[in-house]
Amino acid sequence: MTNREMMEIAMRQSAEDMGCHVEDFKADKNVVVPINLGKKARKYLKEPITCNLVSYGNNIMAASIPETMDLVSAYVDNFEFYHCFETPNMHWLNERLVEKGHKICFMAEYYLPDISRIPTLSCAYVTRVLTQEAFADSREGAVEDTIIGVGNYLTELLAKNYGYQVIHVTEAFDMEGVGAYDGSTLVGLAACSADCDDMWQIGVDVLPEYRRQGIASALTSRLTKEIINRGKVPFYCTAWSNVRSVRNAVKSGFIPAWVEMTAKPANIVDEMNL
Repeated sequence: MTNREMMEIAMRQSAEDMGCHVEDFKADKNVVVPINLGKKARKYLKEPITCNLVSYGNNIMAASIPETMDLVSAYVDNFEFYHCFETPNMHWLNERLVEKGHKICFMAEYYLPDISRIPTLSCAYVTRVLTQEAFADSREGAVEDTIIGVGNYLTELLAKNYGYQVIHVTEAFDMEGVGAYDGSTLVGLAACSADCDDMWQIGVDVLPEYRRQGIASALTSRLTKEIINRGKVPFYCTAWSNVRSVRNAVKSGFIPAWVEMTAKPANIVDEMNL
């Protein structure tokens, strides 16, 4: 699989997520269409979605509900496309969305691996590949000492009922992982979820007392290769402000591929802030 092929697959998925065409992301002008989640959209994308703005570095591909279509079109026409994903221009959009009962909700940067620079990294601990079957087995057995939390992409993997800190893995879609062990204790985990047919998203975390030892990058880079060997495209998502996660992505062979900004009804955003 080449970098170009992975990029084409990512754009094809974004088109499915929004209801547009792959060519729209490559256009030399911005494109705005009615939003339409396809049957093969990423599984974690949940309606209602007011609008979604995506850029692969060429333009803005925006999808919107009818109520905010003119507003979104005016926004992407008023500002340089790369400024539309940041302040102060973002306030222009949000203030007008609020008047219609909506707010900007999510902002994220997505990464794809550079196939020529995925490193082979190691750490001071034993690492093991965990298959989907191993995840299921782990839910059934007791786990010693500490269980880790792995962010929003993964739901409970180990020790759901054992009184320890819970690891979060996407219960329905977790496919494969790589764990780091200090004796019998899982101290770090990179795992992937089949968020869509051709692309698997990587989430990673390491127990606080084991961080800054190269565990996260060793696990992430190895899992990246495992995913590619399965014929799938690994992708990685982080907030711009999560410098630690961005560093891990870069060290593990990932480079920025696209950005997204999503708005939702105001009551949904407000509930998230409670």
